[in-house]
Amino acid sequence: MTTIAVTGHMDLSEGTVPLVREAVRSVLSGHERELVGVSCLARGADTLFAEAVVEAGGRLVVVVPARDYRVAQVKGDHAVVFDRLVAAAEVVAMPYDVADEQAYEAANAELLKRAERLVAVWDGTSPSGKRGGTAHAVEQARALGLPVDVVWPEGAERA
Repeated sequence: MTTIAVTGHMDLSEGTVPLVREAVRSVLSGHERELVGVSCLARGADTLFAEAVVEAGGRLVVVVPARDYRVAQVKGDHAVVFDRLVAAAEVVAMPYDVADEQAYEAANAELLKRAERLVAVWDGTSPSGKRGGTAHAVEQARALGLPVDVVWPEGAERA
């Protein structure tokens, strides 16, 4: 089994979604049936990765950062996809009541603890000082010696 976690931007532009979807599929190719994907299922990169894991026949592990995450953070059309993917996954619930910076940082640590490598759908921007974000997760993975596959296809942009 190969266990790959994901971190990435939530605010992908509409035109970027198919570019990222194809790039993630390419990174996962070759791992298919022996794949375990770990995601927090945030809108954007996390969800595109999780869908690709399921499509490839892999096993999905969802790390839910806090008890209020579904109600507080999962909105609109993302709710249907989130619920469908959670139903197909092993769920790891973090011990936080509120989805805040502390919960996200702990969820990232859990992702990295479980992973052999990290896929980062990341435009390369420096950390904003906010813990629990994409750049921070990449820094943590590299500090741990985890291989990081940065996915940011040509023409990709944030909304």
